[in-house]
Amino acid sequence: MDKYLYVAMTGASQNALAQKAHANNLANISTNGFQRDLEQARSMPVFGDSFPARAFALTERPATDFTPGAMIETGRDLDVAVNGDGWLAVQTPDGGEAYVRSASMNVDALGVLRAGNGMPIMGNGGPIAVPPQQKIEVGADGTISIRAMGEGPRVMAEVDRIKLVQPDLKNMNKGLDGTIHTKDGQPAQADAGVRLTSGFLQASNVNAVEEMTAVLALSKQFELHIKMMNSAKEDDQAMTRVMQMS
Repeated sequence: MDKYLYVAMTGASQNALAQKAHANNLANISTNGFQRDLEQARSMPVFGDSFPARAFALTERPATDFTPGAMIETGRDLDVAVNGDGWLAVQTPDGGEAYVRSASMNVDALGVLRAGNGMPIMGNGGPIAVPPQQKIEVGADGTISIRAMGEGPRVMAEVDRIKLVQPDLKNMNKGLDGTIHTKDGQPAQADAGVRLTSGFLQASNVNAVEEMTAVLALSKQFELHIKMMNSAKEDDQAMTRVMQMS
């Protein structure tokens, strides 16, 4: 009886955590470049001072779905998305590197080119700084070109080049800030084969129907776990009455 109740209790607890993962995916269905989190459950033995004869349910997020989302045309020159495989690099608050699939870029008051999340866009030698300009263009290879103040429409000068990378997906995971990081913490090497598309953003790769179906299924499972715990309580009370009669 104790094992029965323990399995039901841990199943309900971990089931609630699984629902949070799917709820987070649904909450970011409109977040450009969002990569959905995967979720799975498995049984784990309970180890301690005694023989591990008891098991409990465990919910975990084993990986992130790196499938690209749909391309959304915006027509804005500083909206860029990776076309095909690859990532563009941004600088994290601690000075490290993180990677995103899409960025709605802007130039701040100090001339630093930043992604929509506020992180500086990385170039050949660090964050990209843009001089005062009339126009900015982003090439397919990540080249940042500007028309300086007072220059003619045909005079464009190359400022820097966005760092584009294509590391092994097995060495990448999602951080708490929602950006992608390398598992070993080392910056990925630049890859000249990665291509950007200007005037587009990448949509979230969350499928609303799949996520809602998963949430409903988990809700039913949660109800089943509660029923199991109630059944265990009723069985325990019945056994208590039998013991009192004997």
